[in-house]
Amino acid sequence: MDGEQLGRREQDILALERRGFVGPGAKERAIREELGLVPVRYYQLLNALLDDRRALECDPVTVNRLRRVREARRGER
Repeated sequence: MDGEQLGRREQDILALERRGFVGPGAKERAIREELGLVPVRYYQLLNALLDDRRALECDPVTVNRLRRVREARRGER
């Protein structure tokens, strides 16, 4: 390991993905209020983060779960 770590925003994105959200719009509201991002930008950053080895090292359970979800959605298309 070369000492590279995820930045605060990347860590916050993974933390948000670990949480459960109930009700329509709850996650999008948290994205806007807690991270100051519009949902489209959030999902762009999240998608890039799933391909980042640092994210996998930081939180393998969450990253692998989200990778499986992403692959399943790609398979539906």
